[in-house]
Amino acid sequence: MCEDCGCALPKAPDAQVIDVHARLLAANDRAARHNRAHFDDHGVLAINLMSAPGSGKTALLEATADALAGEMRMGVLVGDLATENDATRIRAHGVPAIQITTGSACHLDAAMVHDALHEMDLGALDVLFIENVGNLVCPASFDLGQHRNVALLSFTEGDDKPAKYPVLFRGADLVLLTKGDLAAVLDDFDPARAEACVRALANAAPVHAVSARKAPGLGPWLDWVRAQLATARSRRHSHSHAHSHHAHHDHGERVAR
Repeated sequence: MCEDCGCALPKAPDAQVIDVHARLLAANDRAARHNRAHFDDHGVLAINLMSAPGSGKTALLEATADALAGEMRMGVLVGDLATENDATRIRAHGVPAIQITTGSACHLDAAMVHDALHEMDLGALDVLFIENVGNLVCPASFDLGQHRNVALLSFTEGDDKPAKYPVLFRGADLVLLTKGDLAAVLDDFDPARAEACVRALANAAPVHAVSARKAPGLGPWLDWVRAQLATARSRRHSHSHAHSHHAHHDHGERVAR
């Protein structure tokens, strides 16, 4: 397992182990703040996608690229232990994609994202999607500098996954029930039960059934992305206006003196 996230450390509650883990997370948080500053400086909305392997993250991004082409500029960072397969799929849709191969690491961390950003032109983007390594445990503990977290749970998985993996689903700003086109043949997955598990975690995030291939489609997901981008732009405009007003006021005071 991954030596970077602490899951390979001894399980006994040894003070030294706790200290190592705390220092690891502190260093990651510093790098995450640096990444977030980069995103904010360029006016880029960063969205972190997390799920188990095979939930349809790449298919979701492919369909999103096609649906939003000409409406907003998107880029993708893809995390996998090996291969460039997913990044190649996304590039085929005209979207810049950087593959991050983690080797044995079971999640992305802020330093990996920072290194990949050197290959991505943030000035040419509106939204950056970070496709995290398929894993329902470790990615939830590492801030990457993103603004929003999206958890994917496919109809091919158990509807009790949010209860089994509470950290990831508790921290989600949106939960997508993917492969919704399979609902008719997977009647052992109950979307209402999945949402109830999310609500039991005191998470009021929207829960939507979607499909990257056919009905029910991606309407709720696309509307959510649009709304998040509009909110980010409005916040940035307000901040810029306030900063400009403050600078003008300070200059006036200096002149008056």
